[in-house]
Amino acid sequence: MNDKIVVRSWCQLQDELFEGAWDAGLGRFRSNFAFRGLSEAGYRLETTLFRMGGDYIHLEKHLLRNFRKYAYRTGINPHSIWHWLSVAQHHGLPTRLLDWTHSPLCAMHFATANIEKFNLDGAIWMVDYVKVHQRLPDTLKRQLSIEGANVFTAEMISDAVNSLDELSQMAANPFAIFFEPPSMDDRIVNQFALFSMMTDPTARVDDWLASFPGCWRQIIIPTALKWEIRDKLDQANITERVLFPGLDGLSQWLTRHYSPKR
Repeated sequence: MNDKIVVRSWCQLQDELFEGAWDAGLGRFRSNFAFRGLSEAGYRLETTLFRMGGDYIHLEKHLLRNFRKYAYRTGINPHSIWHWLSVAQHHGLPTRLLDWTHSPLCAMHFATANIEKFNLDGAIWMVDYVKVHQRLPDTLKRQLSIEGANVFTAEMISDAVNSLDELSQMAANPFAIFFEPPSMDDRIVNQFALFSMMTDPTARVDDWLASFPGCWRQIIIPTALKWEIRDKLDQANITERVLFPGLDGLSQWLTRHYSPKR
């Protein structure tokens, strides 16, 4: 499996995104990949917390503490720090979480949603979270085994780890966890969302993955292919209207759909 590949057609893109999805044991197509679509191929896999700059490592606790304090006014009352992190990420607070999706089509949408970036190559990252989770500490591996799962939920992490400090102390070297957020609204559900989380908030996911070839791919989408992908996704109803239910998503879809081709 090549770590980086440039696709030249819609059909080749489908083949690459679904490669490795066949599960011989089940006799079904069941992919173990998480997908992340980017409008620029040069974008790094950086969290919003990392992009804050400054003393963001020490600011993380302050951000979360104050988010929890004031979020109670909205009636939100998650059960654990991992629920709180999910809610905070979902509502735009800088966190150590990174957004992914189980859906290759959703990733294609995010790689082609910004038509102002159609003069630049896009990219879709694919990460095999089963292989990533083979590098977990035994405590977390055991939690997956107990549940018979390949990916965590916030509740499953809570059963094994109670805090960010405890998570960072579980291993000498950084590791990554993929987990599905609570289905707090239709946007999370429709986007088939999941998050990645590094134990070290200073670690870029792409830098970490570079040490583990064979568990990830970066598919480059040339600028010449973006309009075809975008138009076919629109016909397949993979749009802002569906992925961001509500008037905001409807307005985003209509604005893009009726914008002239540049």
